[in-house]
Amino acid sequence: MPAVDASDTLPPFVSQTADGVWHLLVHALPGAKKSEFSGIREGRLCIRVAAPAVENKANAALAALTARALGLRQAKVSVLSGAKSRQKCLRIAADAEPDWKRLLP
Repeated sequence: MPAVDASDTLPPFVSQTADGVWHLLVHALPGAKKSEFSGIREGRLCIRVAAPAVENKANAALAALTARALGLRQAKVSVLSGAKSRQKCLRIAADAEPDWKRLLP
């Protein structure tokens, strides 16, 4: 059976970098009324988080919300780049490909 190219089935804000590792491009909006996935902006998933952008609280909330939505442990989601920026890249490690539809509003 031929291998399926994951890039054909992934949303535009997700890329697979290795077996069991994905990168998620995010536009974070800290200090929102509630934490939620709010759509796609310029090829990035927009995520509103209620936590303020101080002392890494918004990054922790972003990782926790994403992990919970994908059904993963929080340790499986981390901020790879953009820790002090709204434009971030999250690293997601999982045994099987997550259901990316769970991240859409």
